[in-house]
Amino acid sequence: MAGESGKTVQTDIPARMDRLPWSRFHLTIIVALGVTWILDGLEVTLKGAVSSVLQEPESLGFTSSQIGMIASFYITGAVLGALLFGYLTDRFGRRMFFFITLAVYLVGALLTAFSWNLWSFVAFRFITGLGIGGEYAAINSTIDEMIPARVRGQVALGVNGSYWLGAALGALSTIVLLNPDYLPIDIGWRLGFGIGAVLGGIILYMRRHLPESPRWLATHDRLDEAEEVVSDIEKRTSEQTGEELSEVPDDDKIKIRPQKSFSLMKIVKAMFSTHRKRALLGLILMSSQAFLYNAIFFTYALVLSNFFDVPSKNTGLYLVPFAIGNFLGVIVLGRLFDKIGRRVMISLSYGLSAALLMATGYMFAQGYLTAITLTALWSVIFFFASAAASSAYLTVSEVFPLETRALAIAIFYSIGTAAGGIVSPWVFGALIDTGSAWNVFYGYLFAGALMTVAAVTEAVIGIDAEQESLENVADPLSAEGAE
Repeated sequence: MAGESGKTVQTDIPARMDRLPWSRFHLTIIVALGVTWILDGLEVTLKGAVSSVLQEPESLGFTSSQIGMIASFYITGAVLGALLFGYLTDRFGRRMFFFITLAVYLVGALLTAFSWNLWSFVAFRFITGLGIGGEYAAINSTIDEMIPARVRGQVALGVNGSYWLGAALGALSTIVLLNPDYLPIDIGWRLGFGIGAVLGGIILYMRRHLPESPRWLATHDRLDEAEEVVSDIEKRTSEQTGEELSEVPDDDKIKIRPQKSFSLMKIVKAMFSTHRKRALLGLILMSSQAFLYNAIFFTYALVLSNFFDVPSKNTGLYLVPFAIGNFLGVIVLGRLFDKIGRRVMISLSYGLSAALLMATGYMFAQGYLTAITLTALWSVIFFFASAAASSAYLTVSEVFPLETRALAIAIFYSIGTAAGGIVSPWVFGALIDTGSAWNVFYGYLFAGALMTVAAVTEAVIGIDAEQESLENVADPLSAEGAE
């Protein structure tokens, strides 16, 4: 059913996608897209674990402040990459940028392995960040648009949380890569980044079978293509499950006015004027979790080395339970975001992680903890915090109109990360350099306060999007004026 640009048409494509039974097709989407987060977790964890190694004179001889600065440049690249590729993903489609953003990311990761001084390391981490920022927009928007509404929450949290599987693998890899008994101190960490880039090439190949989002095709006046994609998905799903698909009721069909493109002004107005409360919610959720994660994760190896005298070759081992706690959080709690609801679970996960963080920080400042007990407490804190962080991405990807989805993810990720993430690793690196546990505690206290504000905000103005079609959560821009 081809439609002229601006002409009202009725479509059942969103409803047909939401009523699909779970099949290998959906699993393929999760693997091809989610594996990127595993790779990212491996690579970023390796960077966190090698922080102490990079300070060694035999390596690159960085200071703690320089380590924090490197993390900040990585995040800056991610912010800019999210904005650029987020806009282009909404403008030209999801599928094209599966390949472009991953390719940029892999180039940066590979070049990092050949860094020779501070500024080369900074530049290559910046490039890596550009790619991963674009991945956030392309992947999260696709997950929301391709996965049935009844399980959208737990799948989105699980995919984002798969990052921590990679984190655990990255931490375990340091047993060999950062042990001078096996590899020279300046070779192991380079080999780790290089291996990650090679593995990413395999993911790039896997994505060739993923289709364009039919929801995106329909709203951008490519209805024939959308119909072809959905029909193929339905055929594959029926063959894989043996189920006969039901007809879509007329009440579930929507009227839209497809357009080749939507003006940036119209997109920005939808996000910050029509849905300004949702914009405030997204900003607070994203910035608070970004500050927490970027402050603690990027500098945890420094805390272990500077306050507990953990040898640099062993810091990666302490990240394994930390990563496991994060991954278990999204797996165990994810289903509840669809069953109990978004508002209750998001508020609860933010609030509990904030309370536990502040209590742990106080015990750390008082000297009550060892490296092992601190790691155990971090694992508990981030069991809840990982679900909170993933739910922030879920929120900004599902509460705005379809035509703005990738850019909305990009904007709120960028604003939140810039506000909470760019400065925090640098600040915490400086706090650690003071040698005062109390100074570090004040940083933890501030992070906990931000998470508390986020919990209260969600409770007051959160959106009950569980098991609802995306088009019910937020009317598409193409539905405006459709008769």
